[in-house]
Amino acid sequence: MEKVKFDQEVYTFHIDFAGHVSNIVYVQWMEVGRLKLLAVAGLPVEKIIHDFGLLPTLIETKIRYKQQLFLGDQVCVEVWLSRLKNVSAIMEFRFFNQRRELVAKGCQTGLFIDGQTHRPTPLPKAVHQRFQAFVQGDEGP
Repeated sequence: MEKVKFDQEVYTFHIDFAGHVSNIVYVQWMEVGRLKLLAVAGLPVEKIIHDFGLLPTLIETKIRYKQQLFLGDQVCVEVWLSRLKNVSAIMEFRFFNQRRELVAKGCQTGLFIDGQTHRPTPLPKAVHQRFQAFVQGDEGP
């Protein structure tokens, strides 16, 4: 089973009034992770939309913050799938600082929506199989 891993630097525009990384930045990093997972699976979002007529759509985001990140820190983000059904998937995220300490973890639930009917739609078998390599156990947020 595979995880997609990537590093992000903490910049001044990530910092909130309390002097640490803003909570919303983690949601932005989740977006980057989702897009990277799709690309590594060979299904970049534009291919899913144009070739299969599907709109990957989020219905839930959960994040549990454990430690703060500050200006100058590096964060390593890991993303994988804990569940893959016919019309939905749960993506898991882990955020580590440069000392490999867990600073946050989260998950997002997404549906595959038909671009014309805007109704949840089963994934074609070929698409479903491409995601199988990224399915691992559920560790929860």
